[in-house]
Amino acid sequence: MRELVRRIDAATPPDRDRAVDALRAFAILGVVLGHWLVTALVADSGTLRAVSPLQQMPELAPVSWTFQTLAVFFFVGGQVAASGHASARARGTTYGQWLRARLARLFRPVAAVLVVWTAAAVALFAAGAGYDTVHALLKLVLSPLWFLLVFTALTAATPLLARMHPLWPLAVVLYVDLFRFGLDGPAELGWINVAAGWMVPYCLGALRARGGLRSRTTGFVLLAGGAAATAALVLCAGYPASMVGVPGAAVSNLNPPTLAAVTFGLAQCGAALLLLGPLRRVLARPAAWAAVALLNLYAMTVFLWHQTAMIAVTATGLLAGRPLPGLHTVPDGADWILDRLAWLPVFAGALLVCWAAFRTYEQGGGRTRGGGRVVRVHRAGSGAVVERA
Repeated sequence: MRELVRRIDAATPPDRDRAVDALRAFAILGVVLGHWLVTALVADSGTLRAVSPLQQMPELAPVSWTFQTLAVFFFVGGQVAASGHASARARGTTYGQWLRARLARLFRPVAAVLVVWTAAAVALFAAGAGYDTVHALLKLVLSPLWFLLVFTALTAATPLLARMHPLWPLAVVLYVDLFRFGLDGPAELGWINVAAGWMVPYCLGALRARGGLRSRTTGFVLLAGGAAATAALVLCAGYPASMVGVPGAAVSNLNPPTLAAVTFGLAQCGAALLLLGPLRRVLARPAAWAAVALLNLYAMTVFLWHQTAMIAVTATGLLAGRPLPGLHTVPDGADWILDRLAWLPVFAGALLVCWAAFRTYEQGGGRTRGGGRVVRVHRAGSGAVVERA
């Protein structure tokens, strides 16, 4: 392990901004932990159904403020994609070549998930599982893929978005919400915000790649302004306090994104800017940087298989013959929260098994002499995080 840490640190160019990679790792971990904490599979008369503790305990809404980190991911994605595209153009790389390279790493591991879960669904039906159970499991696994579709679209539009000011998509979100909530417009209009809402942090990241957002004052303004706007929307305009969807709620801040979700994302981007300095100091330590680099190397594998890991543990727990607290029981009290926290290391262990089985799909396979991996870290402008050499 010490040798791996040494190699990763030695392979990192001194001018690489390690803090940007740390923000991406933080965003991925936020999504994973958020799903594990606010999603439960309840065994009910031989059927598994998904429920949320936020539905039973609305006072837990602040939990979603910590783990809904998608804006940070889009912010970093915009910065890295804009820098990478500019660097590719300078090298004479065509747009098509650049885009294919960017998207290849996304869709190789997605194909593996789709194949495995198609086979799993067929096996479950053959074993007599009910439609509701199979539907609940597939929804848990496949619904996070919406994020990849949006991210792919924004990545493809990077040459345009790299020149767009974030206020333009923010204005679109504002007018869409004003029309559908203030003027009783059709709810379907909200789906415009799926693109416009996430375009705001993506364009912020692209703006930073162009040299903007460099002062700490900007970070404080985004953090304070975004937080104040979100509080006003929740307290005065009736937006939900939860920043993730709650089953049965009339309005979801996330599906599709609302103005409150976007202003909350602005606050998160401001906090991210303020954290860059402290993160750089922490990541000067080789061990801390190695952990961040490795998580970035397998970020897609972690993202795609974390729900499968939770499902595997839940299904295995059914062999006990009785509902296990925090795993199969209804999330309706403080005891469930404590029990659920105790299950998180087990979920992490199952995810480690999934990582061992499917990590090669993200990196395209192949090994170096002796069966090990040589980690190569590219410069910030290249658009890559860490790659196998």
